[in-house]
Amino acid sequence: MDTISRTARSRNMARIRSKDTQPELAVRSAAHRLGYRFRLHRHDLPGTPDLVFPGLRKAIFVHGCFWHCHARCVDGRFPKSRKSYWTPKLLGNQLRDRRNARRLREQGWSVSVIWECETARSRRLEHRLQGVLSRAESRRHPKVR
Repeated sequence: MDTISRTARSRNMARIRSKDTQPELAVRSAAHRLGYRFRLHRHDLPGTPDLVFPGLRKAIFVHGCFWHCHARCVDGRFPKSRKSYWTPKLLGNQLRDRRNARRLREQGWSVSVIWECETARSRRLEHRLQGVLSRAESRRHPKVR
């Protein structure tokens, strides 16, 4: 049973965005500060990655901890109410995420996920993003020996 009225729940759900979320904007801002250029929401790629770095063949998804069940985050837990609704929905999201990542890798893309909880601290986010993108750069430009 839900703890709020149907109209309040409907209003809450209608305000949830699938793109241009605060975590996504934080990742975009950090990537820009680090000097990277990227494309947004490439519909021609499986899963429509949030950020795409074509020259690096790198796709980044910015996942909400709740909607994608982040295992290492308190917000990634399954709700206790309406389990018959939420369990298949959230497990379906995870299955779709894995399928899209696999399809991207089959097309030669490197795939990373940045979680919503990782976007709270900008310095930490920049460090994480730098690591993700520098690994992609090193694969693109292997050292000559």
